[in-house]
Amino acid sequence: MQNLPLPGDRRVWLECQALKRAGYEVAAISPAGPGDPRETTLDGVRLYHYPPAPATGSVGSFVYEFAYSWLQTLRLALRDYRRNRFDVIQACNPPDTYFALALLFRPLGVRFVFDQHDLCPEVYESRFDRPRPALRRGLLLLEWATYRTAAHVISTNESYRANALGRGRRKPRQVTVVRTGPDESRMHRGPARPELRNGRRHLVVYVGVMGPQDGVDVVVDAVDHIVNDLGRTDVQFAILGAGDCWSELRSRIMRLQLDDVVTMPGRVSDELLFDYLSSADVGLSPDPPSPLNDVSTMNKTMEYMAFGLPVLAFDLKETKVSAGAAAEYVVGDSTEYAIALLKLLDDNERRRQMGEFGRQRVEQVLAWRHQEEGYVGVFDGLLGSPARRVNHAAIMD
Repeated sequence: MQNLPLPGDRRVWLECQALKRAGYEVAAISPAGPGDPRETTLDGVRLYHYPPAPATGSVGSFVYEFAYSWLQTLRLALRDYRRNRFDVIQACNPPDTYFALALLFRPLGVRFVFDQHDLCPEVYESRFDRPRPALRRGLLLLEWATYRTAAHVISTNESYRANALGRGRRKPRQVTVVRTGPDESRMHRGPARPELRNGRRHLVVYVGVMGPQDGVDVVVDAVDHIVNDLGRTDVQFAILGAGDCWSELRSRIMRLQLDDVVTMPGRVSDELLFDYLSSADVGLSPDPPSPLNDVSTMNKTMEYMAFGLPVLAFDLKETKVSAGAAAEYVVGDSTEYAIALLKLLDDNERRRQMGEFGRQRVEQVLAWRHQEEGYVGVFDGLLGSPARRVNHAAIMD
């Protein structure tokens, strides 16, 4: 993982645990979080952490981050290979640069699995106002090289699978859909903490990364309309997470004098996150319509559903596939988003029905236990029978 420390990325950590349960040895490389040791073993997984690159914002700083992280990952991969002779490298994107690392290990018989979390060319177009065509072509080339180097591609939904078959020209048997299903045994509604409402009737939460493409600015605009234009003072907002836009969003909230109604603590522990999700009335998925967001599955939407929260989202193809009747879909801007939120908050029965539908959909279809067999099957297919697993190690980057 380049953009999150492990075990903080819940999808990748569930993947590590699934491989361990299936009998594989697993090592993982990621940037370090605050206080993380450089090397440790957690729940049977060897973890290697490297100092993270500085926060990025410009194209040049992204190039520096990618090059720095790639070299750090290579250094730690070589260290683990000298000790354990792993057989598979799995890389998660962004960026689409780790195919080159996999090529270095190919002569040693190491196979490469590409776990595609994002469409990098579309991420680039979403992050910058005036994307350069040459850079987009370069990202398409990196994506193509990653697809072509991979012995198997893991896609997070059917839209990403279609991209692997089309743009990546992979064969259907070389691509498997593994959704980012929540661990329903951990992620479920617990006792509410009324103090998180700050004395107000309703609590609304946003959970996730705060980049230009994530639409958290839509949330701030909606809060501004609800509080400063409509005069509603009965709603408390919690914006949880971190990202490139955190400081800018925080400053704007202060300028709009919304700091009393918006809690913005940054990235929080799982315990506090689960307290917020157990106490909230609505979960916000403000990702605006774009070529990237339309075909992406948002982890936060799945997590809201696991906690029985109704979801407020824009009208996006893959969000509708995942959430179905658990979400209200907005067509319009931040004002329409604010109006839809207030209507949802004022309708207790509808929120209850949406929350129940979402939780049932997680339990019956989306939960990680429904994804695990397909994920482990990718490695079984590459490495052979279960009896051989003890002799193999997988490294996840």
